[in-house]
Amino acid sequence: MTNGDLMHFPFKIFNVIRGLGLLCLFLAGRASWAADDLLTKSVVKIFTTMQEPNYYEPWREGSQEYVSGSGCVLVGNRILTNAHVVSNAIFIEVEKEGDSQKYIAKKEFVAHDCDLAVLKVEDPKFFQGTMPVTFGDLPFKRDKVAVYGFPVGGEEMSITEGVVSRIQLSTYAHSSRALMDVQTDAAINPGNSGGPVFKDKKMIGVAFQGYNAAVAQNTGFFVPMPIVKRFLTEIKSGVYRGIPTLGIWQETMENDSLRKYYGLKPDQTGILVDEVLYQSSAWNQLKVNDVLMAIDGYPIANDGTIAFRKGERIGSQYPIELHYRGDQVPIKILRDKKPMTVTVTLKEDARLIPLVQYDKQPTYFIFDGLIFTPFNSNYPGITKDTPVELKALYFHGLPSEDHKQIILVNHILSHSINRGYDSKFNSLIVNKVNGHPISEMKDLIAAFADPKDGRHVIEIDKPKEVGTTIVLDAVKSKLASLEILEQYDIPSDRSDDLK
Repeated sequence: MTNGDLMHFPFKIFNVIRGLGLLCLFLAGRASWAADDLLTKSVVKIFTTMQEPNYYEPWREGSQEYVSGSGCVLVGNRILTNAHVVSNAIFIEVEKEGDSQKYIAKKEFVAHDCDLAVLKVEDPKFFQGTMPVTFGDLPFKRDKVAVYGFPVGGEEMSITEGVVSRIQLSTYAHSSRALMDVQTDAAINPGNSGGPVFKDKKMIGVAFQGYNAAVAQNTGFFVPMPIVKRFLTEIKSGVYRGIPTLGIWQETMENDSLRKYYGLKPDQTGILVDEVLYQSSAWNQLKVNDVLMAIDGYPIANDGTIAFRKGERIGSQYPIELHYRGDQVPIKILRDKKPMTVTVTLKEDARLIPLVQYDKQPTYFIFDGLIFTPFNSNYPGITKDTPVELKALYFHGLPSEDHKQIILVNHILSHSINRGYDSKFNSLIVNKVNGHPISEMKDLIAAFADPKDGRHVIEIDKPKEVGTTIVLDAVKSKLASLEILEQYDIPSDRSDDLK
């Protein structure tokens, strides 16, 4: 079973801003295109000071990291780059080829889902002698391309050449969203991120990621122009709201018996709806066991693809990804073996466990030393040591009215009021507090305002051997909480978004 664009995890893929070690960095092919003077005037180097959030102690700032990437000049004196080049940035500088002076830049728009960002430079002198890129179109397989940028291994601009290998929907490592990208064998290395990819002197994409050299060599990817143009069109409104999703889990229908069971005739094709996510675009419009036969006018094949260009196919969610939130899209379906058409209004991505978040501080609430946080893809991270319960929710959890978020006891700050709990109640799911079901963080805070018989009772979703209940003295709570904040040098018992 597949899940459309809802569950994609970038194991083995790296954003090409961050290094893999010198062993990997020099395995790609040499630069072999002679630099076109006009094109080099369009390319810039970006220096970013990042500060990653601290999801273990969310009231503290994370450590700083210094990275570099590439970008290109747009009409209107702006710079286009990757979102991951400037995510969590606290300071950004840009530099032109052949110029030793760096200029301060600021983020204007960031699209983490499609890994794109636009920067502005307040000093107009920076753009003297530069030339904005000219946009091209989506290339075809075997088209010759050139990647411009500033990868590691030297200070001067690098230019590598290659051909287009394939065009498909695949996972963007920065966001875990499945969007269109273009694969090339041109060398794309750490530092190339955000740099333009040219064909016939026109920009056809933005370099953004590649495979670990241990997995595949000379395999790089760039964000294609349909995604770039969509981003630049949306920000003309003054805000970026993100690429919508349909909000279903789907199953291919390549089995003859399966198609017959759901009433498909020999000349009909489609995919089966396995789940409809709560409050998604498809909520109240599509149903489980509907067969999606066409979307936005594109017939869907039994393998879940649509005809894209002559002789080419792509995933059926691609038409949705070119739309904007609020757009209405017709979907032809077979429901109870009867054909009909429904119209969905496109919304933001709906999921129980949010994808990786950037440019925002973690949400937290501290009560009697217990640190509560909503579970997301930033914390605690999906590794071999992640509790089985959290892995199951991460990969298969569905949002509902009763579960809009998964609230965790992140860990416990030791104090006499929580004695006996601090060593074993970590990364546990909160079901109820003082008898109140917990669907989201605001429920948790409200529940602590309603103690029962002088006690706070926290019910945990955990195997019996660890314990399923935490009981705290409500009378001593206020003083204990103040002592804990002072002892651990914590400025507030909650994050700014909960104040």
